[in-house]
Amino acid sequence: MHVIYGGTFDPVHHGHLRLAIELKERLGVSEVALVPCHIPPHRGSTDASAAQRLKLLQLAVADEAGLVVDARELTRKGASYTADTLRQLREQLGAQEPLVMVVGTDAFAGFDRWREWERIPQLAHVVVVRRPGPGLDPQGVPAKLLQDHGISDADQLHSAPGGYFLELDPPLLDISATGIRDRILSGRSPRYLMPDPVWREIRSLGLYGACPDGNI
Repeated sequence: MHVIYGGTFDPVHHGHLRLAIELKERLGVSEVALVPCHIPPHRGSTDASAAQRLKLLQLAVADEAGLVVDARELTRKGASYTADTLRQLREQLGAQEPLVMVVGTDAFAGFDRWREWERIPQLAHVVVVRRPGPGLDPQGVPAKLLQDHGISDADQLHSAPGGYFLELDPPLLDISATGIRDRILSGRSPRYLMPDPVWREIRSLGLYGACPDGNI
């Protein structure tokens, strides 16, 4: 089974990495692929460039064999659409390999507004990670998809190439990329919110308003 966990990772932090490890263990796979998007369609430009975010992500997972980086979206022009990525992966994996995409409840709440959203369950399973917030509209399409196609046992994901929806409630670290960027810009240290090699590279490149001479 192939599992992808996408995001802007602007910058990557321990919250992203801890969730990826939780997913690997709960879904019973040997690795999880982190997929940095090029241009997020619902956000616009990122603070760091695609190449910089990729470098930070590679540094973050360098010592963790269970986490890998898939840079395919960074090589495509224009906005990063999930359906395009899944279609490309499906062509590589074949028709029968189980494929899983991971999304938080905040993003999943607008699932029926995604480009080619109806095609996505035909290409892959969808794992929805519960996040703090108001949750899903019980009358909305996303909630109905969970109700009609939801499963409660992660092992079932291995039995089909796609089509299932699984909601998970793993422990989440209360860390946000926005908060980290604000902290760096205001001259405060983000150490222990992200791997040290990532923080060193941010300082080296002067990203997010970091001072290259700052102490780690």
